[in-house]
Amino acid sequence: MASVLRAYNSFLQRRPMLAQCATSGVLFGLSDVVAQQAVEQKGFSKHDYTRTLRATFYGGCLFGPAVTKWFQFLNRLQFSSPRKAVMYRVYMDQFMFAPVVIGFYFGSMTLMEGNGVAEAVSRIEKAYVPTVLANWMVFVPTQLINFGFVPHHLRVLTVGVVSLFWNTYLSMVNNGTKEAVEHEEVPAEKSAASDVD
Repeated sequence: MASVLRAYNSFLQRRPMLAQCATSGVLFGLSDVVAQQAVEQKGFSKHDYTRTLRATFYGGCLFGPAVTKWFQFLNRLQFSSPRKAVMYRVYMDQFMFAPVVIGFYFGSMTLMEGNGVAEAVSRIEKAYVPTVLANWMVFVPTQLINFGFVPHHLRVLTVGVVSLFWNTYLSMVNNGTKEAVEHEEVPAEKSAASDVD
């Protein structure tokens, strides 16, 4: 196990973007599997593999590059003391970056499902505020530890490990909001049909 960790650590330092994007993709995909199997208890015969593929793509190709560049930017910032460095980095990460990423997650997942902008806006309206509040409860303390004690090249991994549980929650919220929006649209269509009759 120690040799695997050493190899991964070396890979992170040699190819940070590739390593962190691959890690993010695997963790997002795994989180969706956990959401479907452990929480929703679908069973593998009813597993939505396309949903898992979307989560993996989002994690590896959209979130991974963005969070890697963001952490590189935060690491380059200079502060007058270590304490200020931690506080400002947590503030910027949680009150500037995270709210944008959460909106982007719900919007991009909706579009990748083949739905339009109107449904993306509806899903964001339903899920955004409670998800941002839940995010702060999880990630403000996580990032205080992360920026305070974890070497900079391992910070995305730290977020990724915590995100294994967080992304399970996100996957459930996204799928639940999707179903809620779809159920709202059905009565409207039935009502229109009954008016025609």
